[in-house]
Amino acid sequence: MHVLADTFDTVIANGTAVTPSGTALADIGVIGGRIARIAAPGTLSGGRTVDARGLHVLPGVIDTQVHFREPGGEHKEDLATGAAAAAMGGVTGVFEMPNTNPSTDNVAALQDKLDRAAGRMWVEHAFYVGATDRNLDMLGALELELGSAGVKIFMGSSTGGLLLEDDANLLKALRNGKRRVAVHAEDEPRLRERKRIAEETGHPRAHPIWRDEITALRATERLIAAARATGRRVHVLHITTGDEMRYLAAHKDIATVETTPNHLTLAAPDCYERLGTKAQMNPPVRDLAHQQAIWQAINEGVVDILGSDHAPHTLEEKAKTYPATPSGMPGVQTLVPVMLTHVNDGKLTLERFVDLVSHGPNRAFGIAGKGRIAVGYDADFTVVDMAANWEITDDWIESRCGWTPYAGFKASARPIATIIRGQDVMRDGALIGKPEGKPMRFHETTRGEGV
Repeated sequence: MHVLADTFDTVIANGTAVTPSGTALADIGVIGGRIARIAAPGTLSGGRTVDARGLHVLPGVIDTQVHFREPGGEHKEDLATGAAAAAMGGVTGVFEMPNTNPSTDNVAALQDKLDRAAGRMWVEHAFYVGATDRNLDMLGALELELGSAGVKIFMGSSTGGLLLEDDANLLKALRNGKRRVAVHAEDEPRLRERKRIAEETGHPRAHPIWRDEITALRATERLIAAARATGRRVHVLHITTGDEMRYLAAHKDIATVETTPNHLTLAAPDCYERLGTKAQMNPPVRDLAHQQAIWQAINEGVVDILGSDHAPHTLEEKAKTYPATPSGMPGVQTLVPVMLTHVNDGKLTLERFVDLVSHGPNRAFGIAGKGRIAVGYDADFTVVDMAANWEITDDWIESRCGWTPYAGFKASARPIATIIRGQDVMRDGALIGKPEGKPMRFHETTRGEGV
């Protein structure tokens, strides 16, 4: 029996939907950009029907770590090209990082990012505010600004000039504010001591030796000690070692954990011999033993979120002599097909993938109305074909850098449509309409514009 409802703007019909109640065939009715009804397949009708027969309908994927580096340049990533890559890859929302030039570390810089995003970003977005030794007293106010994803701390130097390397400033930063703080945890003094290893070797195979496991674990231990001392919740980004995963498992009451598809898919030393500096990122891709430990942490529930750490650089930049080469690789567009291929290979369930890229971001950061297929939530969907066998190539990449470390990767799943607030943004490999992404809202912010 059909439920006729002229008020449904859109019906996503006959897809296999991953909802909090389980994975099953369903119709999803959308009114005013929000989910209004979830019903048995073939029972809803409305103004527009999207036929998802044979496809999986996931809650919109949210990538909580991307670096679009606005303002960009002729050959550099920016908000427009980065968001286009996200939409092409089935990602409906992004948290963008503050290590831009100039840094996003004050109200004016945050507002400038929001102004630049308006009418240019295809996906929903929020921007981290970077902690520096100059803005520690302002962090509590900055994290509550419209469009702020919260505060990001770099304990170790990466690309950009933001850095809080000493415990005194780390404690000051954590005492200023209440929202969960995202942290890049590498021990800067040890990085300085060991940089000669990279310089003497002159090859990226030295990257995980220079930025070794002790460098990562030492910083993570310092971070958790500071979080305990201040009572502040932290989100530890791109964890790369089994030692850190085992340590963080004992501190889940105060710390959420992220890892990346790169650390679950690539492994040293092969990736450095095969890809050279294209495989260079911070913290580094490590060996198979660490990769296996990260997979164990995924399946034991230690990891809360998967972020791509999308940080594209041009081939010209990557062609410099290591370690003068910049760290980072593109990843927002490949996150969904690479990880869903792991799902098809039996390394994690589809429901666990959804938890890591949709439910997890919602839960850890308090995103309002996103991250679930549930009545009342925004109608953001990542529609995928779980039986599509294809090869990822450089020419599929929308990012301005024009390359991916996954060129030649045999994927067994593919994003078919990106739907945001009930509107198609990407379908069948083409962007649709115009960029109308909006700032995300958060339960913990005091400003509720856009409700």
